[in-house]
Amino acid sequence: MEGPRFGAHMSIAGGPAEALRRGKAIGCDTIQIFTRPANRWVSRDLTPEEIAEFERARAETGIAPIVAHSSYLINLASPDPDLWEKSYRALIIELERCAALGIREYVLHPGSHRGEGVEKGLSRVQEALTRALEATAEDGPIIVLETTAGQGDILGCRLEHLAFLLHHVAPRERLGICVDTAHLLAAGYEFRYAAAYAAFWAEFDRLLGREALRVIHVNDSKRDLGSQVDRHEHIGQGCVGLEAFRLLVNDRSLWPLPMILETPKGPEMEEDIRNLALLRSLVETPPNATTPE
Repeated sequence: MEGPRFGAHMSIAGGPAEALRRGKAIGCDTIQIFTRPANRWVSRDLTPEEIAEFERARAETGIAPIVAHSSYLINLASPDPDLWEKSYRALIIELERCAALGIREYVLHPGSHRGEGVEKGLSRVQEALTRALEATAEDGPIIVLETTAGQGDILGCRLEHLAFLLHHVAPRERLGICVDTAHLLAAGYEFRYAAAYAAFWAEFDRLLGREALRVIHVNDSKRDLGSQVDRHEHIGQGCVGLEAFRLLVNDRSLWPLPMILETPKGPEMEEDIRNLALLRSLVETPPNATTPE
């Protein structure tokens, strides 16, 4: 059936394949996972059995695409040389894990410059990304840089930050962009009504090019426009609001992309089920479409 591809971030507890099965159980078309524990520098290698089971689960569930998210510890903008090197090594490990699992999109936050300034921070990220792409296979995963809320010294809160990296790291084909709706609002980008929505995407296209867009994180925000506070809320219960999501999910140019929830949830994932149902309810049937009997 033609339409948006909705999903959510899934736990890899019990092995990566279990994330696919969890996603299928709640009706996900697509999912996002960590390839290893998100708050640890050290993790064991994936076993051949885990890789084979992941491939079986992918075939069984039909979930696609599968997106990976970087660990929270990586900071490629860090002025601390030891942390920068540790982050770079972690990046390589996670790209290799994505390749082993057949995952194409790897979402990464640009990092925090820790008071050293945007220009120096972006330069350090540029160096890390350039080295990483040189060190990994040409047909390896695409590093998808995520828009951020702008809290503290975090890079990525302006489209210009991402444009700098997109235009100064080669090969460009192995870089992409992830737009997060909660982060956009917190960073000061207005897109909640039709004219503002069109203006935002015109600016995105001018600076980055729509072909760079690979992933969308569909999150409402606890804080309002320009707050620079990264706090996710359930769909329709925050400051982004339902009209913005209605515009987003009915934008057919975005339908080929994974639209992934990162909203709060408990172990039974009832919240994901409700949020997915609400997003699907916002998708409008074209006037000339026929309803099956």
